[in-house]
Formats: sequence, C-alpha cells, structure tokens
Amino acid sequence: MSPVFPMLTVLTMFYYLCLRRRARTATRGEMMNSHRTIASNSRTSPLNAEVVQYAKEVVDFSSHYGSENSMSYTMWNLAGVPNVFPSSGDFTQTAVFRTYTWWDQCPSASLPFKRTPPNFQSQDYVELTFEQQVYPTAVHVLETYHPGAVIRILACSANPYSPSPPAEVRWEILWSEKPTKVNASQARQFKPCIKQINFPTNLIRLEVNSSLLDYYTELDAVVLHGLKDKPMLSLKTSLIDMNDLEDEDYPEEAGCGMDNLNKKFSSVALKEGPNNGYFDKLPYELIQLILNHLTLPDLCRLAQTCKLLNQHCCDPLQYIHLNLQPYWAKVNDTSLEFLQARCTLVQWLNLSWTGNRGFISVAGFSRFLKVCGSELVRLELSCSHFLNETCLEVISEMCPNLQELNLSSCDKLPPQAFNHIAKLCSLKRLILYRTKVEQTALLSILNFCSELQHLSLGSCIMIEDYDVVASMIGAKCKKLRTLDLWRCKNITENGIAELASGCLLLEELDLGWCPTLQSSTGCFARLARQLPNLQKLFLTANRSVCDTDIEELAGNCTRLRQLDILGTRMVSPASLRKLLESCRELVLLDVSFCSQIDNRAVLELNASFPKVFIKKSFTQ
Repeated sequence: MSPVFPMLTVLTMFYYLCLRRRARTATRGEMMNSHRTIASNSRTSPLNAEVVQYAKEVVDFSSHYGSENSMSYTMWNLAGVPNVFPSSGDFTQTAVFRTYTWWDQCPSASLPFKRTPPNFQSQDYVELTFEQQVYPTAVHVLETYHPGAVIRILACSANPYSPSPPAEVRWEILWSEKPTKVNASQARQFKPCIKQINFPTNLIRLEVNSSLLDYYTELDAVVLHGLKDKPMLSLKTSLIDMNDLEDEDYPEEAGCGMDNLNKKFSSVALKEGPNNGYFDKLPYELIQLILNHLTLPDLCRLAQTCKLLNQHCCDPLQYIHLNLQPYWAKVNDTSLEFLQARCTLVQWLNLSWTGNRGFISVAGFSRFLKVCGSELVRLELSCSHFLNETCLEVISEMCPNLQELNLSSCDKLPPQAFNHIAKLCSLKRLILYRTKVEQTALLSILNFCSELQHLSLGSCIMIEDYDVVASMIGAKCKKLRTLDLWRCKNITENGIAELASGCLLLEELDLGWCPTLQSSTGCFARLARQLPNLQKLFLTANRSVCDTDIEELAGNCTRLRQLDILGTRMVSPASLRKLLESCRELVLLDVSFCSQIDNRAVLELNASFPKVFIKKSFTQ
C-alpha cells in the first residue's frame, strides 16, 4: 500500500474529529450562558443584515415606582427611544421598580422559602416586545441611575403579535449573573455578552435584583440587536469552565427540564436491590433531614436512583415548603399534577410569576388546590395572570387555614373576584398591590379578617374613598403592624386620625405620593405621637412635611429605621440633626429634592452619622 493512503486516512479521520468536535462544542455552547460560551462568533451573509430596534411595547411587569395613570417612573417608559440617556441622575421619564436596597429589611418583609435554589435571586421583572422577530446577537440596556440591577435576560419563542397561539412556548436564558455591586451611579450602556439561541424572538424579559445598590435603579431603554435569518456558528469558541455549570445550563433534551423530570419521575422503573448499603442503617428522620437541603430538581433526580430514596423523595414532609417561582418558565399543569400526590401536607406554596401564556389552566390550578389546599398557610401568587374569579373561589373554599395571601400585580383579576377573600377569616397578611379590588369588596374583607397584621393596598386605583377604608381598618384591624397606602389618591387627615387611634401597633406605614395629606392639619404630628413603634415611615413627595413633623418623630418614634421625605420644601438641616440624634437605629434617610437640604448639609450629616445612609438624588 502506498504511504499516501495512510496519510489520507489519518487526515480524513482528523477532519471527521474536527467536525464532531465542532458539533459538540456548538451544542454545548447552546447550553451555556454567554459569559462562559460563544462570544458572538457568528458568520452572516451580506444579505442577513443586523436589525437594531428599540422596544415597541411593555407587556408585563411585577412592580413600578410610578402610578397606574401617569408616565412618571413607570415601566412604560422603557418603550421607544431613550428619554434621558446619556444623561445621569434621577429622572421621572425613566422606568423604576418599587423594590429598593432595604426592601427586605422592613417589618413587612416575608420570610424566605426553604429549598430556593441559590442561583435564583430575581426580585422584579419586565417583559418587552419588539417589532420584528430576530435571532438575538446583543441586548443593550440603557441604565441612567444606579446601574447594576439587571441579573438575567431571557428570550421567548412566542410572538405576542401572532394572530394564532403558538403550539409551544419556550424561554431561553440569554445571559445571567449573580447580583454585583456597581460603585458608580452614572449612566451606562450595559452590554452583556449573550448566548445564541436556535429560535427567533421579539419578546425579551429582564429580571432585576436591587439588594446591592445604594438606591433605586433607573432604566431608560432596551435595544435588541439580531439577525432575520439563523446565523451559522463559527469554529472560534471561547474556553468553557466545566466547574461553572448551573442547573439552568442544562437543556430540556438532557432530561433536566421540569416536564422531563415529571415524566421520568412518574414512569421510572426502579430495580429491587438486595440492600441499600449504609442507608439501611441510617434513621429515616436523618435521611429526611439531609434531603431537606436539596433543590426541587435535585430531589426529583435523586428519586430515580433506588426505591429507598424514591420513598424518601416522595414523602409529603419534603414538600411542606414548595417554591415554584424559580421555575416559572417551566411549571405547567403537568408539573402540578405530578407534584399533587406529594404535596398533601404543603403549608407554604409559591406560584408567583407562574402559569402565564397558558402554562397553567384554571382547571389545573383548581385540581391541585382541591387536593393540596387543606393545610396551606401561605400562598404566593404575585403576577399569576391565569387567575380568575373561579380560582379565588377555590382558594376560599379549599384553604380554610390560609394566613398569608399575596396577589400583588394580579391586575387581570376582575373586581368581583375579591369578594371571596372575605371568607378567609384567618388571614394575617394580604397583599393587593396593583389589583382592581373595589371598595365594597375591601370593606367586606376588613370586616371579616380582623386578624390582619400586614396589609398592602398600594396603587389600588379602584377604591373611591380611602378615608372610609382607613376608618374600617382602624375599627377592625387592631393587630395591624404594617400598612401600605402607596399612591392612595384621596386619603385625608380624617382617615389618618382613624388609623392612628385604632392601629396602635403599627410599625410600618407607607403614605408615599398621597397628595391630599397636608401637614398643616396636624396629621403627621398625630401619627408620630400615637404610633411610637414606627420603624418605617414613607412620606414621599409630600411637599408640606415640615420641621415640626420631624421634631415630633424625633421625640416619639425613637425606633425609626427608614424615613423618606423626598420632595419636601420645609425641612431644615437642624431638625434632621435632632432626628438623627434621637433615632439611633435609623439606616435610611431619603432627602432627595428637599430644597433646604443641599449637598453640603448632606455631607455634614454623613460625617456626624456615618452609619446612616442619607440619600439625595441628583440630575444632570
């Protein structure tokens, strides 16, 4: 045989291995987040020109600082071209979430769920649509104030503008990172290196976490870059750290998605072994305690190993706390049906953000609660847009022991649905932020739910007379500890008087952006004198707050930890110094846009009280 032939054979094999390696690398690249994988190494033909587009519409979000009937500080400002960028500072034309650095340190903060995966740290989200579907090559976020909150960017396969619903809806993570501290508050164009996906999209979702920021983050616009035709992957790839894999990096094809786990867990054939080794010698309770540290997907995987561990993983005691929010993009009716038999003892259930775009049906949710609702104490349903009146009726009938109900931003629930909540007489926490609850239903709830300790009515625009509501709260809710009346449009000093005289245990009161309250009526001084346990008081954007009010707080509310007086014109540095000297536990003092408090005064107070974060916003 000629020596040429072995050489050709070797070259052929080498070429074949290169092709195989390229194919494997491309597949692996689609699993990985872009900061660990292919760094936009795509080849495009001249005809496949890049499309650059700003968001056309904001279709969903979890919260915003603004009101429902204006544009200031609302998520709707993310649609269209930039309003502010490249300027830096606090501008009303930007999008601002309601959560902030000290949100989880308030008396109203809920306890965290057990078994929450460490890589899920999202607090808020916003979903944006674009005119054209493209294969994303870049997503740029224009941040104008305190950048660094964005921690995940996702793309959806569904086209919101398509006349027919899609057969399948997929979400893919384009980029994700843990919360990081960004020291600068200046504007920036955030350009994360995203991964490539195998479907076109015109629906992008940003998820944020503000826990490490000094103040509210402000976003101005989102730019989507992409190609109309699917790009070909090039041979150039970056190195992959194999120790840096996370649960979310595995595609559904690998059998790690929620649906595939469901199918495998329910149909797996477990072999009968002669013994289970040392596991047979461990007490049942000890194995259960060990398994408590596993995430839900890991628990499902472990159940596939042997009959003993399958028995442990199916024990209802493992599902006392069930947090499905981290898996919002995968949870559907099949998931609930799969978990149903294992959740007969569930007490805490988090379905926030789940079920949208048809993932969970009313029938599927109802079936689950009819089996698993009897022991429920806490139910989180924030932004669960599949909910309707039937769902709330099922909750009221199947969950007699319910103490905490969160319906935050369930703005598609019809007003009549809230009447059913009055049947939940054991409620201690009720979150109705950004819902369409009406006054009649709310008064009924307050009348029958006298055990309430935490109540959020922020941005409830359907309530006609907040004084009537405040009067009922003061008369019926004597155990109330926290009350959110953010952007209540018509509460007056009469309602405040009823609250102050009836709810003496209040530790947190949010009266931000309540324009009808006037300091000259003595309402704020009354609050300070009658509510000595106050730890958080927000009087945001009330221009009438004056030195007398601050001095009353200093003399009576020494446990105060957070005070927001943004926008007042009548508070002097001298009264603030008295407050800081008296309230030794104060951690946040917001004096943004207070005309008498200039930067020099803030620097002097910071020097005297270094443990207090004194915030004064700026605009360029």
